[in-house]
Amino acid sequence: MEKIKKFIRNILRHNDTLRIFARKVNVALKQLRYRKIASGVEIDEKKVVFETFMGRQYGCNPKWIYEYMISRPEFDDYKFVWVARDEAKLEEMKQLERTEAVMLRSGAYYRACASAKYIITNSNLDNGIIKKDGQIFLQTWHGTPLKKLRCDIVAEKGNAMNSLKEIYSKNDMDIVRFDYFISPSAYCTEKFTSAFNLKKLGKEDIIIETGYPRNDLLFNYDEKDVRAVRESLCLPEGKKVILYAPTFRDNQHDGGGYTYDTHVDFDRLMEKFGEEYVVLFRAHYFVASRFDFSRYEGFIYNVSDLDDITPLYLISDILITDYSSVMFDFANLERPMLFYMYDLEEYDKDIRGFYFPVEELPGPILGTEAELLDAIGNIDDVERKYASQYEAFNDKFNYLDDGNAARRVVNELKMEN
Repeated sequence: MEKIKKFIRNILRHNDTLRIFARKVNVALKQLRYRKIASGVEIDEKKVVFETFMGRQYGCNPKWIYEYMISRPEFDDYKFVWVARDEAKLEEMKQLERTEAVMLRSGAYYRACASAKYIITNSNLDNGIIKKDGQIFLQTWHGTPLKKLRCDIVAEKGNAMNSLKEIYSKNDMDIVRFDYFISPSAYCTEKFTSAFNLKKLGKEDIIIETGYPRNDLLFNYDEKDVRAVRESLCLPEGKKVILYAPTFRDNQHDGGGYTYDTHVDFDRLMEKFGEEYVVLFRAHYFVASRFDFSRYEGFIYNVSDLDDITPLYLISDILITDYSSVMFDFANLERPMLFYMYDLEEYDKDIRGFYFPVEELPGPILGTEAELLDAIGNIDDVERKYASQYEAFNDKFNYLDDGNAARRVVNELKMEN
């Protein structure tokens, strides 16, 4: 069956007309099903549906809004629903306090969405869901962008699975349903308005500048939290931590999913820094399942399957990334960052493009593995060199992050009793 699915995906990948037709039919069928399930279902004014990356995780902004709400007595009579994409995640979410868990695109999922006053997501919302009058949909998104998004992407061929026309069309279908859209800064408000086509869709006023709830922990943690995270990963005492969190590449796809080559010689990395550091490898969820680090046991810890990256920031002494939005969140801790951009020219010109020059980033832009290893070995010098640039970076992108973003979001939506 999997071979058949892969064969079909390969055909659709290379035939724009057939792919667009198949997707339209799929959406129509899902919406027909949704209408049947939603018919006669009344809205519960105190019901909230949460989903992260279409059920893949219990994390990001929806998690931290949920955790704020469930900790507050004014929401004791609310009903909470979390969405899971597979059976394992469903079982995990069933353990959450006072919370129902439903499988994505199941009858229970569509009934929950049809009856919820609030639906909160950080990514695409299932395109079968039709918004009812009286419902409130919140788009939290999942990061401050360096790389261009959605309708701002102008690469000639779009990406590996979508033409530009498809990217724009899918965006408009998704965004018209939302009533609120979280922004962590004036910079993001400007970019989101453009990238998500808000002006053309008449949705400019849905932006709320609150900061990101997922960063609240970075202002409210203590040493006990740090110890708990280290112990949960069984990290050795005395070792410093490098968090390596690259993003995926839109143009790297093998028909079965996105692929990624790390461009790092982990043998050499372990030889040079194995006595002093451990590495937490965190891949984008598109490619998270494609790595095996068993030969580096005790040095490389593959944390790609962990739902929430935020606690990993607390224990990390250095962040290595490329174009991922993790750089903006981690910057709140004012710890050194290294930007390993071995394919910088290609990424900028042929894949996504950037919203601002990478020279504004508060750390060195590294094009080769030798430069990366040298920067790790001289990290104190790197930290001193970029101190003033770091301050300017936070002043531009993170000035709203203060540990109270979830509260502000809830207040904006007027969710209290």
